[in-house]
Amino acid sequence: MTSYATSSAKAEMSELRRLKNLLPPELQSWVTVEGTTEVNPPLVRCEEIGKDQVEIQIDLVKWDALAMDQRNLLFWHEVARVQNDTIPKDGWEMAALAIGLGGAVGELWVQDGLLLVLAMALCGVSGWRLYQKNNGEKQVKELTSADEKAIALATRFGYSLPNAYKSLGSALKTLIETTPSKRQRSKYEARLSALKRGANKAKGKSKSLDDNDY
Repeated sequence: MTSYATSSAKAEMSELRRLKNLLPPELQSWVTVEGTTEVNPPLVRCEEIGKDQVEIQIDLVKWDALAMDQRNLLFWHEVARVQNDTIPKDGWEMAALAIGLGGAVGELWVQDGLLLVLAMALCGVSGWRLYQKNNGEKQVKELTSADEKAIALATRFGYSLPNAYKSLGSALKTLIETTPSKRQRSKYEARLSALKRGANKAKGKSKSLDDNDY
């Protein structure tokens, strides 16, 4: 008799293969899809794992609780982030900030003015980069842009425009209801609001085109 663990592993492998088939052909050679083994990971995320190599990581336990169409649109959202080049990069900024601060303290001790200026400049550049990466408004803008592209990807894979919007909206509502972090929920809520505006705009454009047919 097949054990529960074996059947569960087979189901997970089957889902990962299915998702790989949802990658646009131009991404299949350098984007991989894997189940994450972290403790309490995000539902889905993408990150660089090497030069010209990106991995989309899925928490398959949480993933299994979502409907198929919800999974597809959330997956295409991550694919869109890859296409938009907005995935997290290697975090050199914290290391640079630490080096800059250490250098500044050291130069204060030896009183070398030029090196002190260089150390402070390094602190300034790395600090500004960290601010940009963690700027909430910028993050939401990137996420909503990825949602728009996810809708386009869905239509490329056979979804009608209304069903693509409906599926992603349903997924975001589910995430809002099940996410304990207030900060993360606010991002989902912002994405859902932007998605509704996009759906209304698309609906209005479609109605306008229909009216012009008569």
